[in-house]
Amino acid sequence: MILQVFFNKGENCIAAGRIFVAESIHDDFLEKLKDEAEKYVIGDPLDRSTNHGPQNHKAHLDKLVEYVEKSVAGGAKVITGGKRLPQKGYFFPPTILAEVEDDNFAAIEESFGPIMCVSRFDDDDIDGVIKRANKTEFGLAAGVFSKDVSKVMRIADRLQAGTVFINTYQKTDVAAPFGGFKQSGFGKDLGQEALNEYLQTKTITLEY
Repeated sequence: MILQVFFNKGENCIAAGRIFVAESIHDDFLEKLKDEAEKYVIGDPLDRSTNHGPQNHKAHLDKLVEYVEKSVAGGAKVITGGKRLPQKGYFFPPTILAEVEDDNFAAIEESFGPIMCVSRFDDDDIDGVIKRANKTEFGLAAGVFSKDVSKVMRIADRLQAGTVFINTYQKTDVAAPFGGFKQSGFGKDLGQEALNEYLQTKTITLEY
């Protein structure tokens, strides 16, 4: 799960920026996320020991700092990271925000950076968490993790996202159409649907 958010410093269109975690496992899961996030080696991307480099420019770094500040002002808690690092360069560490409520800035806006927002949900309220997940203007990708395959298939069917991963994430194929719903674009890349973008459909009506 960590990799699905922090890959390429979060500068990834399908990064799993918001995570809904069942109440029964929330605290243990959050602690494990923190442990893994703090293992990242931050530094020069040309150094093979580095697995987390700088953001691509200063404006984006400043945006991430502001993103965390607004989220915390709205009630979120910083579990790890959250501040610009002191070394030279536009470095922002893997960051985890917890207790992110649905009206929090972090739940509404995308960071496009290494920020994971964790929200809890009642184990028995599947309908509720689906509604919360869909309550966004974006819909490029989503993921569901559970041992109950029949349950996750039903959930996947109701999620308003162009791609839904089940018990995996960011695993794509050139034959699988890729594209979002709502404000996450229109049309598709990859697959037959992408080829259709280069075609014109003509209707001919003949009466005789």
